[in-house]
Amino acid sequence: METCVFCRIAKGELPASKIFEDDSTLAFMDLQSVNPGHALVVVKPHRANIYELDDDLASAVFRTAARVARAVKKAYGCEGVTLFQANELAGAQTVFHFHIHVLPRWEGDGLALAWPAKNPPREALEEMAAKLRAVI
Repeated sequence: METCVFCRIAKGELPASKIFEDDSTLAFMDLQSVNPGHALVVVKPHRANIYELDDDLASAVFRTAARVARAVKKAYGCEGVTLFQANELAGAQTVFHFHIHVLPRWEGDGLALAWPAKNPPREALEEMAAKLRAVI
C-alpha cells in the first residue's frame, strides 16, 4: 500500500522511533502517545485488520506485543499495561493497517476504557457460544 503510513514506516520511508523489529513485526513509539512509553506494534505486510492475519502472523504480532509490554513495565515502572486493538470503523479503527497499542497505565492517568455491560442470561451466552462454535 503506497499511501499506508505504517507500510511506509515498515519500509523505512518515514521516520519512527523503533523499539524492536523482526521479520514479521515492528514496534515503535506512538506519535500520539497517551503516556510515556506508549508504543505501537504493527505487522510488516499490509493487513487492514485482524481478519486478514493468518495464524503465523497473528502469533508473531502478539509475541512482539508481549515482549514490548514487558519492556514497558520494566523501563517505566507503570502500574499496568493495556493492549488496545481496533477493527473497522464501528470498532474505532482509525489507521487501516493492523496494529496493537501498548499503553503503560497508572492509576488516575485519565484514560478510560469502559463499556455498558448488558449481562445476558446464561441461556443467551450458550446460544452465542454455539453460533461461534459452528463457524470457528
